[in-house]
Amino acid sequence: MDNSTVIISPRTTPLTGTFRVPGDKSISHRALILSALARGKSRIEGLLESRDTMATLEILRHLGVEIEGSQGSYMVEGNGMEGLREPQDVLMAHNSGTTARLMLGVLAGRPFLSVITGDDSLRRRPMARVVNPLREMGATILGRQEGNLLPLAVKGGKLKGTVHTLQVASAQVKSALLLAGLTAKGKTVVIEPRQTRDHTERMLAARGAALEKEGDRITIKPGELKAMNVKVPGDFSSAAFLVTAALIIPESHIRILGANLNPTRTAFLKMIWEMGGRVKILQEWTEGGEPVGDLEVEYSPNLAGIRVDPADIPLAIDELPLLALLGSLARGETRLEEAQELRVKESDRIAVTVSQMAALGAQIQELPHGFAVKGPVELKGGRVHSHGDHRMAMLLALAGLVSQKGVVLEGSGAVDVSFPSFFTDLGIERGTCHR
Repeated sequence: MDNSTVIISPRTTPLTGTFRVPGDKSISHRALILSALARGKSRIEGLLESRDTMATLEILRHLGVEIEGSQGSYMVEGNGMEGLREPQDVLMAHNSGTTARLMLGVLAGRPFLSVITGDDSLRRRPMARVVNPLREMGATILGRQEGNLLPLAVKGGKLKGTVHTLQVASAQVKSALLLAGLTAKGKTVVIEPRQTRDHTERMLAARGAALEKEGDRITIKPGELKAMNVKVPGDFSSAAFLVTAALIIPESHIRILGANLNPTRTAFLKMIWEMGGRVKILQEWTEGGEPVGDLEVEYSPNLAGIRVDPADIPLAIDELPLLALLGSLARGETRLEEAQELRVKESDRIAVTVSQMAALGAQIQELPHGFAVKGPVELKGGRVHSHGDHRMAMLLALAGLVSQKGVVLEGSGAVDVSFPSFFTDLGIERGTCHR
């Protein structure tokens, strides 16, 4: 349980300067896993060192993978697809849904018994969306609520390629099935209802996997992965919080260097532009198969409300709560619907966003699968709680900076899951935290 509290006063000076956000969390997880499954040494530079990614790293070590390094630079000694060994203890994913779901895909094809669990929050998140299709491929997986909840026991073995039509647009589910497909007999096909982030496909292809993509259909055949060096770009989801800060703090003007601009991650930029936000891409290049670029952001006092296109929701899933804050300061209504996936994140991000922003004075209404917020309003401030969710902690901290009286933010330590330097970058004294 995170009992840390920080007091955030209204900011009276612009946010200025140049920033580099931490390494991309999604890519960091996948770089570790794919390096472990490859044969040979892979070096990873810029790895995000957060609670979530370290959970993946430690699980791989428990499976016999040699990983050495520090300060974002790591060497992974992979022993190929058959090189993992049976763990001697329960595998702990802590709060990381990515760790749990992707590792289920890996473990499903291993001929040994493993048990994976998580913290209180993760043990409440749905796993049947991964477990059921893995069972169809031949894995034996047992757990609470017929395998929907952690802890889960996995008896891996010989898998058969299967065609999976996903009911939920989820990059985690897609990735787990593609990883399982690396050792399955025959082809594994994943059909998405909507496009989701495609880091797994890009990284598998770069390592020589027999992967084909045609429209919403992704096909993978079994095969070995090659070792390679990876440079992890800056995390766009983390950058989005700095972008939002600069948009709403008067007279702010910042640059963010080396952010991941993969088009399956950046629908939030489209939303900002539709609202009238002043964000420019200064330059763009490619690193490790991922588009990367520098952003320039300026204070934008004339934002207007928008209705979010449902097709963009999976491409901005981690940034959507920020619309509650931007919409509070924008003219008119901002409306988000068909975002039910937000209810099964680290918290119910719809319920928590609505309740906590309303406590600060936002005119916000909870919808069955989203929210509607009207502005502009002047947020008054108050006492709020992150509910153990890193995105909620950062959202509420930003709200405090532009509120009348500031906020007392409980559960502030959740930011360490993805953006350990968040408070420092925004000039918020973390010395007021009580751990």
